[in-house]
Amino acid sequence: MPTAVSLFSGCGGSDAGIFNAGFEVLMANDVLAYAQAVYEHNHPETDYRLGDVSKIQHFPEAELLVGCYPCQGFSQGGVRDAGRKINTLYLEFARALNQIKPKAFIVENVSGMVRKNYAHLLQDQVKVFTDAGYNVSFQVLNASDFGVAQERKRIFIVGIREDFGIEYDFPQPTHGVLGGQPKTTIRDAIDGMPEWPEGEFYDLGFHWYYLSRNRRNEWGDQSKTIVANPRHMPLHPMSPPLEKLDQDVWRFQHDGPARRFSYREAAKLQGFGYLAFPEHKYGSLNMRYKVVGNAVPPPLFEAVARALPNIWN
Repeated sequence: MPTAVSLFSGCGGSDAGIFNAGFEVLMANDVLAYAQAVYEHNHPETDYRLGDVSKIQHFPEAELLVGCYPCQGFSQGGVRDAGRKINTLYLEFARALNQIKPKAFIVENVSGMVRKNYAHLLQDQVKVFTDAGYNVSFQVLNASDFGVAQERKRIFIVGIREDFGIEYDFPQPTHGVLGGQPKTTIRDAIDGMPEWPEGEFYDLGFHWYYLSRNRRNEWGDQSKTIVANPRHMPLHPMSPPLEKLDQDVWRFQHDGPARRFSYREAAKLQGFGYLAFPEHKYGSLNMRYKVVGNAVPPPLFEAVARALPNIWN
């Protein structure tokens, strides 16, 4: 079984994907204590190191390095500032890459990284990883094209160590018009779950900013992007449809019951087959939403990992 090291691992979305692709994760890392708690509850065999990655001096030898460094500086839903320090955490990933020298690496981040005002940061990542001795490719993929019940576009940067003389080919869609299989719907993902899971969804009001856009899709659609902020979590399709009144102004068509997706439903819509949420002193409702919303959809990461050439023997 080929081995991997995971950085910026969160609650384990990327790692669930590479577990499914046949890898053993030797070490994982993140700064969120509840992300560690969820990860270790579901994958107790991995050595999870809680804390700032810059404080990790030595990494295990491994054949694959994966990382999903934080994206707030690029995200549509975050503070879009190209100069934020958080945007340069890829240098910590590069430090691990240069130390471990794995056969390949996979990086995931928000698709906003391809915007013109961030182009220099994307180009620098490609340069840093190329200088480390890798043939580097990048592409934006949509999770819904790979069996996830959610429209979620993310950029992947993949490198294969240059001594193999191989360029990485990104996987082709498996679902939808291009993939052949029908896309996975909200109903496919969450049908049969409790209609009113008390204590598991954010039940405060729908403020004006929330209603500045359409937050609801139908049962037969894919969900809108699952986010880390519970206030902005998309609506459950049991909620009334929304209608547009004006630019950035929407309202419910009637006053029937409405709620956001629960954090357990959000995990299903992210593509987790099963994700247990242990009790923990940091395991607030908001934190449960956060670790789920920050995760990578496991089927998407699995597809990228499975497309790596067989260089493990």
